[in-house]
Amino acid sequence: MSDTPPTPARPVAGGAAPPRANAVVAVLAFAGIVVSLMQTLVIPIVPELPKYLDASASNTAWAVTATLLAAAVATPVAGRIGDMYGKRRMLLVSIALLVTGSVVCALSDSLVPMIVGRVLQGMAGAVIPLGISIMRDVLPAERLAGATALMSASLGVGGALGLPSAALIADTFNWHVLFWTSAVLGAVAAVLVAVLVPESKVRTGGRFDLVGSLGLATGLVSLLLAISKGGDWGWTSGTVLGLFSLAVVVLVAWGYFELRTAQPLVDLRTTARRQVLFTNLASVALGFSMFAMSLVLPQLLQLPEVTGYGLGKSMLYTGLVLAPQGLVMMVMAPLSAGISKSRGPKVTLMIGALIVATGYGLNILLMSEVWHLVLSSCVIGAGVGFAYGAMPALIMGAVPASETAAANSLNALMRSIGTSFASAVAGVVLAQMTVTFGTTALPSQDGFRAVMATGAGAALLAFVLCLFLPRHRPAAATAAPAAEPAGATAG
Repeated sequence: MSDTPPTPARPVAGGAAPPRANAVVAVLAFAGIVVSLMQTLVIPIVPELPKYLDASASNTAWAVTATLLAAAVATPVAGRIGDMYGKRRMLLVSIALLVTGSVVCALSDSLVPMIVGRVLQGMAGAVIPLGISIMRDVLPAERLAGATALMSASLGVGGALGLPSAALIADTFNWHVLFWTSAVLGAVAAVLVAVLVPESKVRTGGRFDLVGSLGLATGLVSLLLAISKGGDWGWTSGTVLGLFSLAVVVLVAWGYFELRTAQPLVDLRTTARRQVLFTNLASVALGFSMFAMSLVLPQLLQLPEVTGYGLGKSMLYTGLVLAPQGLVMMVMAPLSAGISKSRGPKVTLMIGALIVATGYGLNILLMSEVWHLVLSSCVIGAGVGFAYGAMPALIMGAVPASETAAANSLNALMRSIGTSFASAVAGVVLAQMTVTFGTTALPSQDGFRAVMATGAGAALLAFVLCLFLPRHRPAAATAAPAAEPAGATAG
Protein backbone atom coordinates (compact mmCIF):
# COMPACT_ATOMS: atom_id res chain seq x y z
CA MET A 1 0.00 0.00 0.00
CA SER A 2 1.29 3.45 -0.85
CA ASP A 3 2.41 5.72 1.95
CA THR A 4 1.36 8.86 0.06
CA PRO A 5 -1.14 10.70 2.25
CA PRO A 6 -4.62 11.02 0.76
CA THR A 7 -6.03 14.32 -0.36
CA PRO A 8 -8.08 15.80 2.48
CA ALA A 9 -11.82 15.78 1.97
CA ARG A 10 -13.25 19.26 1.47
CA PRO A 11 -16.46 20.62 2.89
CA VAL A 12 -19.18 21.66 0.53
CA ALA A 13 -18.21 25.07 -0.82
CA GLY A 14 -20.08 28.04 0.51
CA GLY A 15 -19.85 31.70 1.18
CA ALA A 16 -19.87 31.92 4.98
CA ALA A 17 -17.02 33.79 6.65
CA PRO A 18 -14.17 31.79 8.19
CA PRO A 19 -14.46 31.17 11.94
CA ARG A 20 -12.56 33.39 14.37
CA ALA A 21 -9.39 31.36 14.51
CA ASN A 22 -8.00 32.75 17.76
CA ALA A 23 -11.27 32.17 19.59
CA VAL A 24 -11.60 28.63 18.25
CA VAL A 25 -8.04 27.72 19.28
CA ALA A 26 -8.40 29.28 22.75
CA VAL A 27 -11.72 27.58 23.48
CA LEU A 28 -10.62 24.14 22.31
CA ALA A 29 -7.34 24.38 24.23
CA PHE A 30 -9.30 25.42 27.35
CA ALA A 31 -11.56 22.38 26.92
CA GLY A 32 -8.48 20.15 26.68
CA ILE A 33 -7.03 21.65 29.86
CA VAL A 34 -10.33 21.09 31.69
CA VAL A 35 -10.35 17.40 30.76
CA SER A 36 -6.73 16.88 31.82
CA LEU A 37 -7.46 18.75 35.07
CA MET A 38 -10.29 16.29 35.72
CA GLN A 39 -7.88 13.38 35.46
CA THR A 40 -5.53 14.95 38.02
CA LEU A 41 -7.99 16.33 40.55
CA VAL A 42 -8.51 13.02 42.34
CA ILE A 43 -4.81 12.31 42.98
CA PRO A 44 -4.41 14.30 46.24
CA ILE A 45 -7.35 12.53 47.87
CA VAL A 46 -6.60 8.95 46.77
CA PRO A 47 -4.99 8.04 50.16
CA GLU A 48 -8.06 9.44 51.97
CA LEU A 49 -10.74 7.86 49.77
CA PRO A 50 -11.16 4.76 51.98
CA LYS A 51 -12.13 7.06 54.86
CA TYR A 52 -14.29 9.36 52.74
CA LEU A 53 -16.20 6.49 51.07
CA ASP A 54 -16.13 3.94 53.92
CA ALA A 55 -14.50 1.33 51.69
CA SER A 56 -11.23 -0.58 51.47
CA ALA A 57 -8.20 0.87 49.69
CA SER A 58 -8.34 -1.86 47.04
CA ASN A 59 -11.95 -0.95 46.24
CA THR A 60 -11.44 2.82 46.21
CA ALA A 61 -8.58 2.33 43.75
CA TRP A 62 -11.34 1.73 41.21
CA ALA A 63 -12.00 5.48 41.29
CA VAL A 64 -8.79 5.79 39.26
CA THR A 65 -8.97 2.54 37.29
CA ALA A 66 -12.57 3.14 36.17
CA THR A 67 -11.62 6.45 34.58
CA LEU A 68 -8.75 4.82 32.68
CA LEU A 69 -10.96 2.05 31.34
CA ALA A 70 -13.81 4.38 30.39
CA ALA A 71 -11.48 6.73 28.53
CA ALA A 72 -9.88 3.84 26.63
CA VAL A 73 -13.25 2.58 25.43
CA ALA A 74 -14.93 5.94 24.80
CA THR A 75 -12.11 7.71 22.95
CA PRO A 76 -12.08 5.68 19.69
CA VAL A 77 -15.87 5.33 19.74
CA ALA A 78 -16.43 9.07 20.21
CA GLY A 79 -13.91 9.82 17.46
CA ARG A 80 -15.72 7.59 14.98
CA ILE A 81 -19.14 9.02 15.89
CA GLY A 82 -17.70 12.52 15.52
CA ASP A 83 -16.52 11.72 12.00
CA MET A 84 -19.95 10.35 11.15
CA TYR A 85 -22.34 12.85 12.74
CA GLY A 86 -20.35 15.95 13.67
CA LYS A 87 -17.18 16.50 15.67
CA ARG A 88 -18.44 19.58 17.52
CA ARG A 89 -21.63 17.76 18.46
CA MET A 90 -19.63 14.85 19.87
CA LEU A 91 -17.30 17.27 21.65
CA LEU A 92 -20.30 18.81 23.43
CA VAL A 93 -21.60 15.34 24.35
CA SER A 94 -18.18 14.45 25.81
CA ILE A 95 -18.05 17.65 27.87
CA ALA A 96 -21.61 17.03 29.06
CA LEU A 97 -20.53 13.59 30.30
CA LEU A 98 -17.64 15.24 32.14
CA VAL A 99 -19.98 17.71 33.84
CA THR A 100 -22.50 14.98 34.73
CA GLY A 101 -19.80 12.71 36.14
CA SER A 102 -18.33 15.58 38.15
CA VAL A 103 -21.72 16.36 39.72
CA VAL A 104 -22.28 12.68 40.55
CA CYS A 105 -18.87 12.53 42.26
CA ALA A 106 -19.52 15.82 44.08
CA LEU A 107 -22.72 14.36 45.53
CA SER A 108 -21.14 11.00 46.43
CA ASP A 109 -20.39 9.73 49.90
CA SER A 110 -20.09 6.05 49.02
CA LEU A 111 -18.12 3.92 46.59
CA VAL A 112 -20.61 2.98 43.88
CA PRO A 113 -21.75 6.49 42.89
CA MET A 114 -18.14 7.67 42.98
CA ILE A 115 -17.14 4.96 40.51
CA VAL A 116 -20.15 5.75 38.31
CA GLY A 117 -19.17 9.42 38.29
CA ARG A 118 -15.56 8.64 37.48
CA VAL A 119 -16.67 6.41 34.58
CA LEU A 120 -18.71 9.30 33.18
CA GLN A 121 -15.73 11.63 33.60
CA GLY A 122 -13.49 9.16 31.80
CA MET A 123 -15.89 9.09 28.85
CA ALA A 124 -14.80 12.68 28.13
CA GLY A 125 -11.36 11.42 27.12
CA ALA A 126 -11.99 12.14 23.44
CA VAL A 127 -12.16 15.93 23.91
CA ILE A 128 -8.55 16.57 22.85
CA PRO A 129 -8.52 14.40 19.68
CA LEU A 130 -11.95 15.77 18.71
CA GLY A 131 -10.67 19.31 19.24
CA ILE A 132 -7.63 18.67 17.05
CA SER A 133 -9.89 17.23 14.34
CA ILE A 134 -12.17 20.29 14.44
CA MET A 135 -9.10 22.48 14.01
CA ARG A 136 -8.17 20.63 10.84
CA ASP A 137 -11.60 21.26 9.37
CA VAL A 138 -12.17 24.91 10.27
CA LEU A 139 -8.81 26.69 10.64
CA PRO A 140 -6.72 28.27 7.88
CA ALA A 141 -3.83 26.07 6.75
CA GLU A 142 -1.19 28.41 8.16
CA ARG A 143 -2.72 28.21 11.67
CA LEU A 144 -3.15 24.45 11.87
CA ALA A 145 0.31 23.32 13.00
CA GLY A 146 0.54 25.79 15.87
CA ALA A 147 -3.04 25.22 16.95
CA THR A 148 -2.76 21.42 17.07
CA ALA A 149 0.54 21.65 18.95
CA LEU A 150 -1.12 23.91 21.55
CA MET A 151 -4.12 21.58 21.81
CA SER A 152 -1.85 18.59 22.34
CA ALA A 153 0.13 20.50 24.97
CA SER A 154 -3.09 21.17 26.88
CA LEU A 155 -2.96 17.57 28.11
CA GLY A 156 0.29 18.19 29.97
CA VAL A 157 -0.60 21.73 30.99
CA GLY A 158 -3.82 20.65 32.68
CA GLY A 159 -2.11 17.73 34.37
CA ALA A 160 0.75 19.86 35.68
CA LEU A 161 -1.46 22.69 36.92
CA GLY A 162 -4.11 20.33 38.26
CA LEU A 163 -1.95 18.71 40.94
CA PRO A 164 -1.11 21.85 42.97
CA SER A 165 -4.60 23.26 42.43
CA ALA A 166 -6.23 20.03 43.61
CA ALA A 167 -3.90 19.79 46.60
CA LEU A 168 -4.71 23.37 47.60
CA ILE A 169 -8.46 22.81 47.26
CA ALA A 170 -8.32 19.51 49.16
CA ASP A 171 -6.31 21.10 52.00
CA THR A 172 -8.53 24.17 52.24
CA PHE A 173 -12.07 22.95 51.55
CA ASN A 174 -14.22 19.83 51.71
CA TRP A 175 -13.07 17.24 49.18
CA HIS A 176 -16.37 17.48 47.28
CA VAL A 177 -15.30 20.96 46.15
CA LEU A 178 -12.78 19.29 43.82
CA PHE A 179 -15.59 17.82 41.77
CA TRP A 180 -17.80 20.91 41.92
CA THR A 181 -14.82 22.79 40.49
CA SER A 182 -14.53 20.26 37.68
CA ALA A 183 -18.26 20.57 36.97
CA VAL A 184 -18.14 24.36 36.80
CA LEU A 185 -15.10 24.40 34.52
CA GLY A 186 -16.75 21.80 32.27
CA ALA A 187 -19.93 23.87 32.06
CA VAL A 188 -17.92 26.95 31.10
CA ALA A 189 -16.11 24.95 28.41
CA ALA A 190 -19.42 23.66 27.04
CA VAL A 191 -20.88 27.17 26.77
CA LEU A 192 -17.76 28.49 25.05
CA VAL A 193 -17.73 25.62 22.57
CA ALA A 194 -21.44 26.07 21.81
CA VAL A 195 -21.01 29.81 21.22
CA LEU A 196 -17.62 30.11 19.53
CA VAL A 197 -16.72 26.82 17.82
CA PRO A 198 -18.37 26.09 14.45
CA GLU A 199 -19.49 22.64 13.36
CA SER A 200 -17.48 21.07 10.59
CA LYS A 201 -19.36 19.74 7.58
CA VAL A 202 -16.71 17.10 6.88
CA ARG A 203 -18.59 13.91 7.74
CA THR A 204 -18.62 10.33 6.60
CA GLY A 205 -22.23 9.46 7.42
CA GLY A 206 -23.05 5.77 7.22
CA ARG A 207 -23.97 3.26 9.91
CA PHE A 208 -22.20 2.94 13.25
CA ASP A 209 -20.23 -0.29 13.77
CA LEU A 210 -21.85 -1.53 16.99
CA VAL A 211 -20.30 -5.00 16.83
CA GLY A 212 -16.86 -3.49 16.28
CA SER A 213 -17.27 -1.07 19.19
CA LEU A 214 -18.35 -3.87 21.54
CA GLY A 215 -15.44 -6.04 20.43
CA LEU A 216 -12.92 -3.25 20.89
CA ALA A 217 -14.36 -2.35 24.28
CA THR A 218 -14.14 -5.96 25.47
CA GLY A 219 -10.58 -6.36 24.24
CA LEU A 220 -9.34 -3.06 25.65
CA VAL A 221 -11.00 -3.48 29.04
CA SER A 222 -9.54 -6.98 29.37
CA LEU A 223 -6.05 -5.78 28.40
CA LEU A 224 -5.97 -2.63 30.52
CA LEU A 225 -7.61 -4.30 33.50
CA ALA A 226 -4.94 -7.01 33.47
CA ILE A 227 -2.18 -4.40 33.18
CA SER A 228 -3.51 -2.04 35.84
CA LYS A 229 -4.47 -4.74 38.37
CA GLY A 230 -1.73 -7.27 37.69
CA GLY A 231 0.36 -6.05 40.60
CA ASP A 232 -2.56 -6.34 43.04
CA TRP A 233 -3.99 -9.63 41.79
CA GLY A 234 -0.69 -11.31 40.91
CA TRP A 235 0.79 -11.41 37.41
CA THR A 236 0.58 -15.19 37.29
CA SER A 237 -2.89 -15.44 38.82
CA GLY A 238 -5.64 -17.14 36.86
CA THR A 239 -7.63 -13.91 36.67
CA VAL A 240 -4.82 -11.85 35.13
CA LEU A 241 -3.70 -14.57 32.74
CA GLY A 242 -7.32 -15.13 31.76
CA LEU A 243 -7.81 -11.43 31.05
CA PHE A 244 -4.66 -11.30 28.90
CA SER A 245 -5.81 -14.38 26.99
CA LEU A 246 -9.28 -12.94 26.49
CA ALA A 247 -7.78 -9.68 25.24
CA VAL A 248 -5.66 -11.48 22.65
CA VAL A 249 -8.52 -13.64 21.39
CA VAL A 250 -11.06 -10.82 21.26
CA LEU A 251 -8.72 -8.27 19.63
CA VAL A 252 -7.62 -10.76 16.96
CA ALA A 253 -11.25 -11.60 16.21
CA TRP A 254 -12.11 -7.89 16.25
CA GLY A 255 -9.37 -7.16 13.72
CA TYR A 256 -10.61 -9.95 11.45
CA PHE A 257 -14.14 -8.53 11.64
CA GLU A 258 -13.05 -4.93 11.04
CA LEU A 259 -11.17 -5.90 7.88
CA ARG A 260 -14.34 -7.46 6.46
CA THR A 261 -17.01 -4.96 7.39
CA ALA A 262 -17.99 -2.19 4.99
CA GLN A 263 -18.03 0.62 7.58
CA PRO A 264 -15.60 -0.35 10.36
CA LEU A 265 -15.16 1.44 13.65
CA VAL A 266 -11.42 1.62 12.90
CA ASP A 267 -10.17 1.42 9.32
CA LEU A 268 -7.30 -0.99 9.88
CA ARG A 269 -6.05 -0.53 6.34
CA THR A 270 -5.55 3.15 6.99
CA THR A 271 -4.06 2.34 10.39
CA ALA A 272 -1.56 0.02 8.71
CA ARG A 273 -0.32 2.85 6.47
CA ARG A 274 3.33 3.34 7.39
CA GLN A 275 3.01 6.91 8.63
CA VAL A 276 0.03 6.08 10.85
CA LEU A 277 1.40 2.77 12.10
CA PHE A 278 4.80 4.04 13.21
CA THR A 279 3.36 7.24 14.66
CA ASN A 280 1.04 5.13 16.80
CA LEU A 281 3.86 2.82 17.86
CA ALA A 282 6.00 5.82 18.79
CA SER A 283 3.01 7.18 20.73
CA VAL A 284 2.89 4.03 22.87
CA ALA A 285 6.59 4.41 23.66
CA LEU A 286 6.29 8.14 24.42
CA GLY A 287 3.18 7.59 26.54
CA PHE A 288 5.20 5.08 28.54
CA SER A 289 8.12 7.48 28.85
CA MET A 290 6.07 10.50 29.91
CA PHE A 291 4.18 8.62 32.60
CA ALA A 292 7.32 7.10 34.11
CA MET A 293 8.26 10.61 35.27
CA SER A 294 4.82 11.10 36.81
CA LEU A 295 5.34 7.95 38.88
CA VAL A 296 8.88 8.73 40.08
CA LEU A 297 9.17 12.45 40.80
CA PRO A 298 6.20 12.79 43.21
CA GLN A 299 7.48 9.88 45.27
CA LEU A 300 11.01 11.29 45.43
CA LEU A 301 9.63 14.62 46.58
CA GLN A 302 7.35 13.14 49.25
CA LEU A 303 9.44 10.32 50.75
CA PRO A 304 10.89 11.17 54.19
CA GLU A 305 14.32 12.78 54.28
CA VAL A 306 15.51 10.02 56.60
CA THR A 307 15.70 7.74 53.56
CA GLY A 308 18.67 9.77 52.32
CA TYR A 309 17.10 10.42 48.93
CA GLY A 310 13.55 11.50 49.73
CA LEU A 311 12.93 15.24 50.07
CA GLY A 312 10.05 15.14 52.59
CA LYS A 313 7.75 17.60 50.81
CA SER A 314 3.97 17.91 50.98
CA MET A 315 1.56 17.14 48.15
CA LEU A 316 0.99 20.86 47.57
CA TYR A 317 4.73 21.53 47.44
CA THR A 318 5.14 18.59 45.07
CA GLY A 319 2.48 19.99 42.75
CA LEU A 320 4.17 23.39 42.70
CA VAL A 321 7.52 21.77 41.85
CA LEU A 322 6.00 19.88 38.92
CA ALA A 323 3.81 22.74 37.64
CA PRO A 324 6.56 24.45 35.56
CA GLN A 325 6.73 21.32 33.39
CA GLY A 326 3.25 22.03 32.01
CA LEU A 327 4.10 25.65 31.30
CA VAL A 328 7.23 24.55 29.43
CA MET A 329 5.08 22.24 27.30
CA MET A 330 2.87 25.18 26.33
CA VAL A 331 5.88 27.38 25.52
CA MET A 332 7.29 24.63 23.30
CA ALA A 333 4.07 24.35 21.25
CA PRO A 334 4.83 27.19 18.79
CA LEU A 335 8.45 26.08 18.44
CA SER A 336 7.27 22.54 17.73
CA ALA A 337 4.87 23.89 15.11
CA GLY A 338 7.59 25.97 13.48
CA ILE A 339 9.92 23.00 13.09
CA SER A 340 7.05 20.87 11.77
CA LYS A 341 6.29 23.49 9.13
CA SER A 342 9.89 23.87 7.99
CA ARG A 343 11.33 20.38 8.46
CA GLY A 344 8.27 18.18 8.85
CA PRO A 345 6.63 16.66 11.96
CA LYS A 346 8.84 13.57 11.72
CA VAL A 347 11.88 15.68 12.63
CA THR A 348 9.94 17.38 15.43
CA LEU A 349 8.92 14.03 16.91
CA MET A 350 12.49 12.75 16.78
CA ILE A 351 13.80 15.88 18.50
CA GLY A 352 11.14 15.53 21.18
CA ALA A 353 12.06 11.90 21.85
CA LEU A 354 15.75 12.77 22.23
CA ILE A 355 14.96 15.65 24.61
CA VAL A 356 12.81 13.36 26.76
CA ALA A 357 15.63 10.79 26.93
CA THR A 358 18.06 13.57 27.89
CA GLY A 359 15.73 14.69 30.69
CA TYR A 360 15.70 11.20 32.16
CA GLY A 361 19.47 11.02 31.90
CA LEU A 362 19.72 14.24 33.89
CA ASN A 363 17.28 12.86 36.45
CA ILE A 364 19.37 9.73 36.97
CA LEU A 365 22.41 11.89 37.74
CA LEU A 366 20.65 14.74 39.55
CA MET A 367 17.99 13.75 42.06
CA SER A 368 19.14 15.01 45.46
CA GLU A 369 17.82 18.59 45.39
CA VAL A 370 14.47 20.15 44.54
CA TRP A 371 15.99 22.18 41.71
CA HIS A 372 17.35 18.95 40.22
CA LEU A 373 13.81 17.62 39.85
CA VAL A 374 12.49 20.94 38.53
CA LEU A 375 15.23 20.93 35.89
CA SER A 376 14.72 17.34 34.77
CA SER A 377 10.92 17.63 34.73
CA CYS A 378 11.12 20.80 32.62
CA VAL A 379 13.49 19.16 30.13
CA ILE A 380 11.19 16.15 29.87
CA GLY A 381 8.22 18.51 29.54
CA ALA A 382 9.95 20.33 26.68
CA GLY A 383 10.47 17.03 24.87
CA VAL A 384 6.88 15.98 25.43
CA GLY A 385 5.72 19.36 24.10
CA PHE A 386 7.68 18.77 20.89
CA ALA A 387 6.49 15.19 20.51
CA TYR A 388 2.83 15.68 21.32
CA GLY A 389 2.62 18.61 18.92
CA ALA A 390 4.05 16.51 16.08
CA MET A 391 1.93 13.38 16.45
CA PRO A 392 -1.42 14.88 15.34
CA ALA A 393 0.32 16.46 12.35
CA LEU A 394 1.71 13.08 11.29
CA ILE A 395 -1.67 11.40 11.73
CA MET A 396 -3.57 14.11 9.81
CA GLY A 397 -0.98 14.00 7.04
CA ALA A 398 -1.83 10.36 6.36
CA VAL A 399 -5.62 10.07 6.69
CA PRO A 400 -8.51 11.70 4.83
CA ALA A 401 -10.31 14.54 6.60
CA SER A 402 -13.40 12.35 6.92
CA GLU A 403 -11.45 10.00 9.25
CA THR A 404 -9.54 12.61 11.24
CA ALA A 405 -11.37 12.27 14.57
CA ALA A 406 -11.23 8.47 14.55
CA ALA A 407 -7.53 8.46 13.64
CA ASN A 408 -6.59 11.07 16.26
CA SER A 409 -8.66 9.24 18.87
CA LEU A 410 -6.86 6.00 18.12
CA ASN A 411 -3.54 7.81 18.50
CA ALA A 412 -4.67 9.15 21.88
CA LEU A 413 -5.61 5.59 22.85
CA MET A 414 -2.10 4.41 21.96
CA ARG A 415 -0.62 6.97 24.34
CA SER A 416 -3.00 5.79 27.06
CA ILE A 417 -1.91 2.20 26.55
CA GLY A 418 1.70 3.35 26.91
CA THR A 419 0.94 5.07 30.22
CA SER A 420 -0.82 1.93 31.48
CA PHE A 421 2.23 -0.20 30.69
CA ALA A 422 4.45 2.39 32.41
CA SER A 423 2.37 2.17 35.57
CA ALA A 424 2.57 -1.62 35.57
CA VAL A 425 6.31 -1.80 34.85
CA ALA A 426 7.18 0.90 37.38
CA GLY A 427 5.02 -0.83 39.98
CA VAL A 428 6.87 -4.11 39.49
CA VAL A 429 10.31 -2.47 39.55
CA LEU A 430 9.64 -0.38 42.64
CA ALA A 431 8.04 -3.31 44.45
CA GLN A 432 11.10 -5.49 43.81
CA MET A 433 13.82 -2.90 44.52
CA THR A 434 13.15 -1.77 48.09
CA VAL A 435 14.94 -0.81 51.26
CA THR A 436 13.56 -1.25 54.78
CA PHE A 437 13.30 1.60 57.28
CA GLY A 438 12.15 0.21 60.59
CA THR A 439 9.29 -2.06 59.62
CA THR A 440 8.44 -0.23 56.39
CA ALA A 441 9.70 -1.24 52.95
CA LEU A 442 10.12 1.71 50.58
CA PRO A 443 11.29 1.89 46.96
CA SER A 444 15.05 2.23 46.83
CA GLN A 445 17.00 4.97 45.09
CA ASP A 446 18.28 2.40 42.60
CA GLY A 447 14.67 1.40 41.95
CA PHE A 448 13.82 4.97 41.00
CA ARG A 449 16.92 5.13 38.80
CA ALA A 450 15.86 1.90 37.09
CA VAL A 451 12.41 3.33 36.30
CA MET A 452 13.99 6.51 34.93
CA ALA A 453 16.39 4.47 32.81
CA THR A 454 13.39 2.56 31.47
CA GLY A 455 11.69 5.87 30.64
CA ALA A 456 14.80 7.01 28.78
CA GLY A 457 14.90 3.70 26.90
CA ALA A 458 11.24 4.09 25.89
CA ALA A 459 11.98 7.58 24.53
CA LEU A 460 14.93 6.23 22.55
CA LEU A 461 12.70 3.45 21.22
CA ALA A 462 10.29 6.13 20.02
CA PHE A 463 13.21 7.84 18.24
CA VAL A 464 14.12 4.58 16.48
CA LEU A 465 10.50 4.02 15.43
CA CYS A 466 10.46 7.52 13.93
CA LEU A 467 13.23 6.47 11.55
CA PHE A 468 10.67 4.31 9.75
CA LEU A 469 8.31 7.22 9.09
CA PRO A 470 8.11 8.54 5.52
CA ARG A 471 10.28 11.48 4.60
CA HIS A 472 9.56 15.15 5.16
CA ARG A 473 6.05 16.39 4.56
CA PRO A 474 5.30 19.80 6.11
CA ALA A 475 2.52 19.78 8.68
CA ALA A 476 0.74 22.70 7.03
CA ALA A 477 -0.05 20.49 4.08
CA THR A 478 -2.50 18.54 6.18
CA ALA A 479 -4.87 21.45 6.64
CA ALA A 480 -8.35 21.54 5.22
CA PRO A 481 -9.87 24.77 3.90
CA ALA A 482 -10.96 27.19 6.56
CA ALA A 483 -14.22 28.34 5.05
CA GLU A 484 -17.44 27.06 6.52
CA PRO A 485 -20.07 25.96 4.04
CA ALA A 486 -23.11 28.08 3.50
CA GLY A 487 -25.97 27.16 5.71
CA ALA A 488 -23.80 25.68 8.46
CA THR A 489 -25.80 25.28 11.58
CA ALA A 490 -24.73 25.73 15.15
CA GLY A 491 -24.74 21.95 15.29
